[in-house]
Amino acid sequence: MSEEIYRKLAKVLDTLPNGFPPSEDGIELRLLKKIFAPEEAELFCDLRLSFETPQQIAQRTGRPLEGLEEKLLVMQQKGQVMGVDFGEVKIFRMLPWVFGIFEFQLPRIDRELAELSEAYGATFGPRFFANKPQLMQIVPIESKLPDRSTALPYQQISAILENGKSFSVNECICKKEQKLLGHACTHPSQVCLAIAPLPGYFENAKSWGKPITRQEAYELMAKAEESGLVHMTNNYQGGHFFICNCCSCCCGVLRSINQWGIPEGVNSQFVARIDPEACVACGTCAEQRCQVHAIEEADGAYRVIEEKCIGCGLCATTCPSEAIRLFEKEAQKCTPPPADEKQWYEQRAKVRGVDFSRYA
Repeated sequence: MSEEIYRKLAKVLDTLPNGFPPSEDGIELRLLKKIFAPEEAELFCDLRLSFETPQQIAQRTGRPLEGLEEKLLVMQQKGQVMGVDFGEVKIFRMLPWVFGIFEFQLPRIDRELAELSEAYGATFGPRFFANKPQLMQIVPIESKLPDRSTALPYQQISAILENGKSFSVNECICKKEQKLLGHACTHPSQVCLAIAPLPGYFENAKSWGKPITRQEAYELMAKAEESGLVHMTNNYQGGHFFICNCCSCCCGVLRSINQWGIPEGVNSQFVARIDPEACVACGTCAEQRCQVHAIEEADGAYRVIEEKCIGCGLCATTCPSEAIRLFEKEAQKCTPPPADEKQWYEQRAKVRGVDFSRYA
């Protein structure tokens, strides 16, 4: 029976727009067994992607209301579901594998879970990142935008931060996973920013990390830029709830580009270009700043391989001759993000050919 519930859970996760593809050796089932007890897997399969109260869940599924909230709170603490506490009312929803269950394992990840996740990545990564819309979009270095006055809100760190009401910083789970595997990263690890639309949201939400002010969030972004980390957020136009600051040695998104050869593994609206006349051929952009190997030496200067460039702007920030600029991509090479999470789910499900209406 327990084996069957994990197969059911895997199928439910793969029915969600994000996907959870089966592997040849069933490594994903071992991964789920590590995270979920059988009764937790069973309850998860009864939830939806939309928030519900325990009362609504009980009424819809026929489950006893007694003890249901307590079970959901335990699952929330274990990073299996999303929960929001409004005081007298608590609401819960299921999570996809990413962005979701995997990231919420940060407090619990150990060497075994890291090994299972890394092994499953060989199946999950190429299939997940090759689908559209992409999970994440690049947020370029704002000072390097070609025209900040016309840049759209989702293209500006400042707009995303100003729309948030509370913030917290946490350790990057990708960096923690690689450290557990013996591949520690030299970049800062406390760089994952969570954003909430409610004031004070993170004060009592210990699993979300350390609450910080908006000003500290700006300082975190500046530190990430200085360290050569790429800003990424949800690939939609509004409702952003995180900004990741990523390196290609650990980040699954950037590894999809370098390791699995998926150049469009992340959505990007911009591209960098180097003026060969102004370039002094110092090599800083190629050797220290570009996370996706999109810059090469050519004829005594450096050039951007535009089909590889993700338009993050990191190369431009340290160019001593200011030879590098960001440009907006041509319209035919640009895909505007979906309006919000709901539209992202709808578009992704259509591309994957899955009907997730039961879990919407």
